Amino acid sequence: MHLPPQLCCLKHSQPLTADPVDSPPALRCPAGCSVAVVRDVPRFVDSSNYASGFGLQWNTFRKTQLDSYTGTTISRDRLARCFGGSLDVVRDKTVLEVGCGAGRFTELMLGAGAHVFACDLSQAVEANYENCRGWPNYFVCQADARQLPVVPHSFDFVICIGVIQHTPAPEGTISALALKVKPGGMLIIDHYSHSYVQNFMQRNLRRLLIRLPARIAKPLTIGLARALLPMHRFTWKNRRGLWRLRAPLLRHSPFIDYHDHFPQLSDELVSEWSILDTHDALTDYYKHLRTREEIEVCLRSCGLTELEVSYGGNGIEARARMPAARAGREAGARAKESCVWHSR
Repeated sequence: MHLPPQLCCLKHSQPLTADPVDSPPALRCPAGCSVAVVRDVPRFVDSSNYASGFGLQWNTFRKTQLDSYTGTTISRDRLARCFGGSLDVVRDKTVLEVGCGAGRFTELMLGAGAHVFACDLSQAVEANYENCRGWPNYFVCQADARQLPVVPHSFDFVICIGVIQHTPAPEGTISALALKVKPGGMLIIDHYSHSYVQNFMQRNLRRLLIRLPARIAKPLTIGLARALLPMHRFTWKNRRGLWRLRAPLLRHSPFIDYHDHFPQLSDELVSEWSILDTHDALTDYYKHLRTREEIEVCLRSCGLTELEVSYGGNGIEARARMPAARAGREAGARAKESCVWHSR
């Protein structure tokens, strides 16, 4: 297993090493901490958490949103826009991808020449590993965005797309991510805005489903989506005059219908994508909304500069840079605290 130099023990901030003779396999730090490695993926958190539904989702739809599977540039276009227009900027750079899911963006950054440290709170890491393990300069682990096992200020880019709105406290998550950006490096995020709308059925079904165990909510949601799919498909194709029902159907159905959004996808793929996002939208435990101004305030409070924050994509997309002076002061403060601690 290739261990990136940024990886460290959560408790002692010490480097972790893998002993090939360990059974079961584990990572260890000099102070004696041990991190289990399950199915070739280090696990810094337990899988029983608020994101467990996402883990089930991404292992079921492991390839659905990968450009390498769909033959489109849907994921590449979104990722390139978040980076400012091109993926060339990540070549030979270190990238921390938080909330990596099944790897729709991971594979693109690896293909662009980045050194990617990917992590996710859920068992989606298993899908990510299966999709990306053949790439060099790739590492994935299961970890919490708010407590990442990495050295502070050690990545050229920290990117978190489609995730922050689903964490308990978005501002706290953004602050934790900013602490991992190198001096002169960049934080790239997005967040739902108040333009995100759910109809009556979606709101009330979600209230019910998030109270159920993920293993029960998943088959219920996917079963409902598959049952509604034929009606959505028929109205979209204008069969037997059913097109007249399409507008009220879209207004009231809990199904996330992408037939009008992704004409580049085949009927089979657009159906698969719609079923996936119906589950995503109805089972996410947290769903926070923010304004552009609120995201700007948060980024500035983290000491970031050169902010570019705009409405777009899934709501709000933002880029900001970590100035050298800020990171230097924080590193100095940590060193001073360490000296005080060791002198006791």
